[in-house]
Amino acid sequence: MKISIITVCYNSVKTLERTLQSVAAQDWPNIEHIVIDGGSTDGTFKIIERYRSNLSYFVTEPDEGIYDAMNKGLEVVSGDIICILNADDYYYSSTTLSYVALKIQESNLEALMGDVEFFHAMNPEVVVRRYRSDRFRPKRLSWGWMPAHPALFLKRSVIDRVGKFRKDYSIAGDFEFIVRVFKDPKLRYEYVHKVMVRMQLGGVSNSGPRSKILLNLEVMRACRENGLSTNFFKILAKYPLKVLENFFL
Repeated sequence: MKISIITVCYNSVKTLERTLQSVAAQDWPNIEHIVIDGGSTDGTFKIIERYRSNLSYFVTEPDEGIYDAMNKGLEVVSGDIICILNADDYYYSSTTLSYVALKIQESNLEALMGDVEFFHAMNPEVVVRRYRSDRFRPKRLSWGWMPAHPALFLKRSVIDRVGKFRKDYSIAGDFEFIVRVFKDPKLRYEYVHKVMVRMQLGGVSNSGPRSKILLNLEVMRACRENGLSTNFFKILAKYPLKVLENFFL
């Protein structure tokens, strides 16, 4: 089985090399790594050039945002399993993708999800939070719950069925995409209690109160546009449980 990895980046000179190294180190022999750069000006392209022999496809050009960039990647993928690994993320071990491929194949799954560890840029060895996807259930989508996106691996047939990311979302397009994936009651998926990806804290959705408000408004919109009943109080109710993730790694 071929695994297609889409990495989107923009001015990611401080973190991208770590991402590319973690993909190059994977022991699964059939990997397609696609890098979509939004026209970086900070030296990111030089890093991409250094790893060019490990990439199946890359482009550096302006885009309409992160979801437009992800869609560019989806347009060129050819793998049986598709996943997103952003420029602040890297795989937990060199065996992550071989585990994913064998598990999906042996269990005849359409989706596999695991956990993500978060760390601070200044102290990457210390885990400050573990995003545990075992708390997710499709019925919890209307409460704003979703599996950890970087640790979600989908069969190509799922992407063909649900379509691409919606570019009219500015911050919760990944949530809206996951709603379309998991609202299918026939989806064959499984959770594994295993850290798949390490992620550096930061990003648009964690950049302050205004981004949190926008995120939650778009989460509600995503639910309603996909036929799920929700409200702002339901969405906010997940935060106390998320705080607990800081104490139970």
